[in-house]
Amino acid sequence: QVQLVESGGGLVQAGGSLRLSCAASGRTFSRKSMAWFRQAPGKEREFVSAISWGGVSTSYADSVKGRFTISRDNAKNTVYLQMNSLKPEDTAVYYCAARTGAYEPPSPYPDDYNYWGQGTQVTVSS
Repeated sequence: QVQLVESGGGLVQAGGSLRLSCAASGRTFSRKSMAWFRQAPGKEREFVSAISWGGVSTSYADSVKGRFTISRDNAKNTVYLQMNSLKPEDTAVYYCAARTGAYEPPSPYPDDYNYWGQGTQVTVSS
């Protein structure tokens, strides 16, 4: 089992940067693909980025590609999301998620992830 806690959210100006962290507990963290999702008011939860268990493979939503970077440090049981050139449309609650099993590939679908953090608010002003 995995427990996830997000941190690093806040209020930033458009064009600024923010680094989100997801601290995980559990012995199987290094064997699980991880992902970031976000949900804005009145909208469905959407995929942002994912990373494989070894950190070699990454994927990004078209809306954030080139601006966001996902990474992980398995020694620290932590996943990061570096967000640069932030836009007002990036405003949302950001959630960290872990896949249910070990060595399962990254996925853009929320239903493929059984472990979720409580979320951290990111607000980007214009």
